[in-house]
Amino acid sequence: QVQLVESGGGLVQSGGSLRLSCATSGFAVDYLSVGWFRQAPGKEREGVACVSSNDGNTFYADPVKGRFTISRDFAANTVFLQMNSLKPEDTAVYYCATRESLYSSCSLYSYDYKYWGQGTQVTASL
Repeated sequence: QVQLVESGGGLVQSGGSLRLSCATSGFAVDYLSVGWFRQAPGKEREGVACVSSNDGNTFYADPVKGRFTISRDFAANTVFLQMNSLKPEDTAVYYCATRESLYSSCSLYSYDYKYWGQGTQVTASL
């Protein structure tokens, strides 16, 4: 059974950093692509970053390029999202998700993902 559990969210001042973790079970992170998404109140869920299982390539949404970094720890079966220079507009619930297909490319579209975590709140204050 595939399970994902996010942690590491919290309240941080604008300009600060947080590292989110996505602990996985039921699959190996080197077999399935993983993405990070976020949803702010009143807005649609949007893709933030993802890492492909077939070649390890990473992709980022334009608003977070240069500030966020996605990485994997194969031994811990965990995917991280390092978030630096946080802005108030980064405030949202952050989710990790995984695709069902083995050795696939990742995407920033939520409809490509089958399994989701419960989310963790990130708040960047002014």
